[in-house]
Amino acid sequence: MNQVNIRIIICAIGVVCGLLPVQAKNIVEKKAYMFGFSASFNDSTVYFTNIQEVDSVWFTQKKKMLAGRSNYSSQLRDYCSEKLNQPKRTCVVIGNKNLKKVEKKYEKMKKMYTQSKKATYDVRFISEEDFKFVTVNMGAGKDEVVPKKPEKKPKTPKGAPRGKDGKMPPPPKNKKILGSFTEDYLFRRASFVLQASRTGDPR
Repeated sequence: MNQVNIRIIICAIGVVCGLLPVQAKNIVEKKAYMFGFSASFNDSTVYFTNIQEVDSVWFTQKKKMLAGRSNYSSQLRDYCSEKLNQPKRTCVVIGNKNLKKVEKKYEKMKKMYTQSKKATYDVRFISEEDFKFVTVNMGAGKDEVVPKKPEKKPKTPKGAPRGKDGKMPPPPKNKKILGSFTEDYLFRRASFVLQASRTGDPR
């Protein structure tokens, strides 16, 4: 995969994050757990922070997603730039108030890079002594813009029952899918692009 295609996909991820905003109310949890992941398309080195316990973490009230994700990602990006002298890295932060859920994602991501059969990565770990997440206040007046997945209009199958107005009744919305779209999609997409760039997959 050439650099032009990689840049196009990165831009596409940015569009998903920024062009479809919906305001989300935030609530604070006394403590939560999170870890960071950092990669670059210029080399095969990837970084993981350890799972950290952070006090007073905000989540979106409706979707229960980490509020201020971009702020936490910026903290890790600034650390890589200033302390590791590696600017412009792609950073992702995963957080949840449930420690087991965070541990499950952490092990899954770590296995993806330490046991990859398609490419070899230089996996490095950042200790909490070297880097520590700082609480981001997403309280009153600081609602975060959360991406919303656009809904596709269903096609009307032949012979399907129709409403009184002759139109196909709308299907029920799957709120669970919309809620998990942002965090899971961004990481899976970033991981796919990074692995494709290492293996030369033209997709």
